Parts: sequence; C-alpha cells; structure tokens
Amino acid sequence: MTTIRAIAAAIVAAFLVLAGPGLAQDARYGEQKVVYHINFDGGEAARPYMTALGNVRNHINAVGRENITARVVLHGDGVHLLRDARDNPDLQQRVLDMRAQGVKFLVCRNTLTGRDIDYEWDLFEVFEEDIVPSGVAELSHLQQQGYTYVRP
Repeated sequence: MTTIRAIAAAIVAAFLVLAGPGLAQDARYGEQKVVYHINFDGGEAARPYMTALGNVRNHINAVGRENITARVVLHGDGVHLLRDARDNPDLQQRVLDMRAQGVKFLVCRNTLTGRDIDYEWDLFEVFEEDIVPSGVAELSHLQQQGYTYVRP
C-alpha cells in the first residue's frame, strides 16, 4: 500500500511539473472577481496604460482565465487609454488581447459628456454596452457585487 501511495504521489508531482505553473496557481487563488480603476493619463507612448494592462494580464495568468471575471473602469483621463489605442498599435493589441480573455472595459458617460467625446469616433472599439453612467459609481457598484478593487 505504501508503494502505491508513493507511485501515486510521484505521478501527481510529475503532472504538476509538466502542466506548468498555471495549474498549480489556479488551485492557490481560486475564482476571483476584480475591477481595475484607471483614471490617469497615459503620458508619452502610453507607458502607464501599457503597465496597467500588463498588470491585468499578469493577474489573469496567475489565476487562470477560467477563474477570473475582470473589469477595467475608465473615467477622467483614463478614458484616454481607448483614445490613444486608436493610433497606438501596441496599446490596441493589448486591449484586444484583454478583451479576448473576457476583460470588459467600462467607460464613464459623465466623462464622455463633460469632455465632448464621441465614443464611436474618438475611442477604440467602444460600444453602447461598454458605457456606464458614472465611472466612480460603477466602481462602488462592482465592489458591492464582490469585485476586488485594484488601482494599478
């Protein structure tokens, strides 16, 4: 019986090593709901935006795509992330990659109205269902729904 247990333990250990770090981390973190808050300017070359989206990507990789529900709420200067993506292929690709993994980008209608931004013309791949009445209120609403708040 001890030999069978040792063999079984060796098989499980080998499977975890061969399966890579993602599988072992999935069990550690479990299912998560997270909202990333972006209301800052991207500056030159949109580096802060690239970094923030890199944090989202790393979070998904650590938890596993099937174990995470992720939202990115954009208001104020954060809306410029999707404005800058129109002309920045690297940022554009990062946004598309996030969306392909199920990340939803939520854009503040108050910011759009206050800054006279037309989401259909001025922002990259934003649709009516992506618009929320208020970015700040949406952050609070999502936290009430059990989402963890992250400010990258």
